[in-house]
Amino acid sequence: MTTGIIYDIVGVGIGPFNLGLAALTNPIKDLNCLFIDRKTAFNWHAGLMFDDATLQVPFMADLVTMADPISRFSFLNYLKEVDRLYKFYIREDFFILRKEYNKYCQWVLNQLDNCRFSQEVVTITFDETAKLYNILVRNTHTDEADWFTAKHIVLGVGNTPNLPSYVKPEHAAYVCHASDYLHRKDELTQRASVTVIGSGQSAAEVFNDLLLNRRAEAELNWFSRPDRFFPMEYSKLTLELTSPEYVDHYHSLPPAKREAILKGQNSLYKGINYDLINSIYDTLYQQSVDAEQLPVTLSPCSELIAIEETVDSRIRLHFYHTQQERGFTKVTDAVILATGYSYSIPKCLEGIRPMIQVTENGKYLAARNYSIDKGNTIFIQNGELNTHGFVTPDLGMGAYRNASIINTILGYDYYKVEKRIAFQNFTAAPLVNQSATIEAELFVTPN
Repeated sequence: MTTGIIYDIVGVGIGPFNLGLAALTNPIKDLNCLFIDRKTAFNWHAGLMFDDATLQVPFMADLVTMADPISRFSFLNYLKEVDRLYKFYIREDFFILRKEYNKYCQWVLNQLDNCRFSQEVVTITFDETAKLYNILVRNTHTDEADWFTAKHIVLGVGNTPNLPSYVKPEHAAYVCHASDYLHRKDELTQRASVTVIGSGQSAAEVFNDLLLNRRAEAELNWFSRPDRFFPMEYSKLTLELTSPEYVDHYHSLPPAKREAILKGQNSLYKGINYDLINSIYDTLYQQSVDAEQLPVTLSPCSELIAIEETVDSRIRLHFYHTQQERGFTKVTDAVILATGYSYSIPKCLEGIRPMIQVTENGKYLAARNYSIDKGNTIFIQNGELNTHGFVTPDLGMGAYRNASIINTILGYDYYKVEKRIAFQNFTAAPLVNQSATIEAELFVTPN
């Protein structure tokens, strides 16, 4: 069955970024859009929806404000509509609760009639004559199929939990990814020994929750590969690295240089909230008053390299200490892997794979305007880390990216997109009144 409608944009996946695109395209009469997702409903990071967890960006990093401050889909308008604006004002905190952000996104969805769930994209093909994409979609409830036609595709399918290769299906009874933590919390808190692996915010949140809710005699361990449990860097000049001009600079560099830079920027997007680190320490201190020796271990410099099941149905973890350069083991009853997420090219894109530009190692090769094909007809959301830098998953740049995509598709600037916001210069200033020869001579390496 085909609808006969030609959409200007079909968005595949409805996470915060494509939801923001749906909200920002809603008032544009020149665009007819459809957004589809195989999930049954929007529920953002449900397995990590702690009651007290907040976003790590200010509330203005909602779906629309940084592109359109007067949008009816703003977080402040949501608060006004649900009678919470004065409560938020009195709270005096820019960082909103994660569960409130989730409710805000659901509120936006309820006002949009072009976002459909339980719709799985089976395949996408391209009609070379008509210059249109044909998208086969299966309803996961009824198993019925429909064909949709679009001029542009925007991929927002999100990342999938990353599990190391040594984790096997038979380990499922003992091992889970942090994204499933709250779904298994009741079971995990009953174990005699639980171990958390990871160095970022998710690992810290899971460890903190277990620390507060474990049985007094239960053993709790936290192993991290870096040499310390480091906070996310959040100084104001550092935040300028989320600027459009820094993305311009990063995108212009050779791939090898970009990769090297990204490896050195873990503290910019993989660290832990400073207050949470302090809170964990304070909890450990309080618990230590009544315990001669806490059954809690925190171990940096510890890289997990293998796991195996023991004869008594436990898990033996094999570590490598990165500073002492030797191995050691730890036996535990359950393991929570806060090992991040990875982005892979979805199977449904196989029909248009020749059109998609990728790097030698199979990552998307996104243009500066976030397109991943040569014709500016396929765009990527949160899959361009290697080309656009650490700011890629940042909610605060979602509206900027969406405004850029919208303007590219329209061929004119519907939304004002900032070109320069930083006080810093990220590129070398040209030498004034100096020839290229003199400039080259300045950097000749002596014999």
